[in-house]
Amino acid sequence: MNKRTLIQSAAAFALAVSLPVAVLAQDKPLKIGVTAGPHAQIFEQVKKIAEKDGLKIQIVEFSDYIQPNAALAAGDLDGNSYQHKPFLDQQVKDRGYKIVNVGYTVNFPIGLYSKKVKSLAELKEGARFGIPNDPTNGGRVLLVLQDKGLIKLKPDAGLKATPLDVIENPKKLKFVELDAAQLPRSLDDLDASAVNTNYALSAGLNPKDAIAQEAAKSPYVNLLAVREQDKDKPWVAKLVKAYHSEEIRKYVQAEFKGAVLAGF
Repeated sequence: MNKRTLIQSAAAFALAVSLPVAVLAQDKPLKIGVTAGPHAQIFEQVKKIAEKDGLKIQIVEFSDYIQPNAALAAGDLDGNSYQHKPFLDQQVKDRGYKIVNVGYTVNFPIGLYSKKVKSLAELKEGARFGIPNDPTNGGRVLLVLQDKGLIKLKPDAGLKATPLDVIENPKKLKFVELDAAQLPRSLDDLDASAVNTNYALSAGLNPKDAIAQEAAKSPYVNLLAVREQDKDKPWVAKLVKAYHSEEIRKYVQAEFKGAVLAGF
């Protein structure tokens, strides 16, 4: 290497290390995983606000609840926005993910839907009832059914209750466990199904038509998740700030008209 080349290389290196991190990061957008529907819609708005603060975001849509955490843990995503804390806690426990909650987002009160009855009281004995097959959302639905007086669970069942924890079932409901994304399509075959609001909206269901709904206040507020090693990085704080802005709060209220609630 001659003297001129050495000087040029040294100058280039000095320029690179002197540039702000935000400038260097512009060529590599943050990849944020979301599920299709409201989470994706909301993040399109978050993206616009974050860009004003120097963050470039690439939104990556998923059709299930498992892949966004797997992709985040593998380094294919920088963060995700689609799950509530009980679900994340279960994933961390089961799969050993180093993923953490950095800010709450929105709440989707889960709804109970039917094409065959107008109310829970109309369900006949032996009715087939669809619930999500993941532990946290399945338990969530069973707690709603207990709250509505249809079943009774073991006292210590908690948020992760399963059909095996049902100790009283006067109508002898038969629980059919399905992937959450499949539940809207199950309404033609089952007597009723619980459907997460993001999947309900994507399938054209109106939460106002639910025959029953979870109470608005619950442990199931959704969150922004990142890898543990990234939680204190400046871009995380900027991302949370963008999501927690008044613009997003107003957007959620206007766009979803109570079907989705701001949880921040």
